[in-house]
Amino acid sequence: MRKSALIVLVGSTVLLSACGGGGLFNRQRPDEFAVQRQAPLVVPPDFALVPPAPGAPRPTEQGAAAQAQEALFGPAQPRSSVETAVDQKAGQAAPSIRSTVGDPATQTVAKGDVTRDIIAAPEGDGREAQTAAGGN
Repeated sequence: MRKSALIVLVGSTVLLSACGGGGLFNRQRPDEFAVQRQAPLVVPPDFALVPPAPGAPRPTEQGAAAQAQEALFGPAQPRSSVETAVDQKAGQAAPSIRSTVGDPATQTVAKGDVTRDIIAAPEGDGREAQTAAGGN
């Protein structure tokens, strides 16, 4: 009886050791949201086409993010005249602007204690805010 229990224990240990490998919750799984459909094959109307360059993306294929954005919001809308004018007046930012702003040697202006207190004030429901019309 004792030998059979020992054989069962050793056998179950050997069988269960094959189940190791990171556990049930530590497995590497594929991302099911990153899967996208391939564009269907289309026979071109004329067969005098130039083959694409090696490694070039297919012209009819969009990424999954672009397809999702177009499905949710529709195609890109043209910019309004106001937005175009503001964009033209703003111009291009210097390529190193983030490095310049983040530099410790960049000079800043202290706005004072009042501004610091306003920014650090906790958010309220507005009951304490009061206005006076006509200077009263």
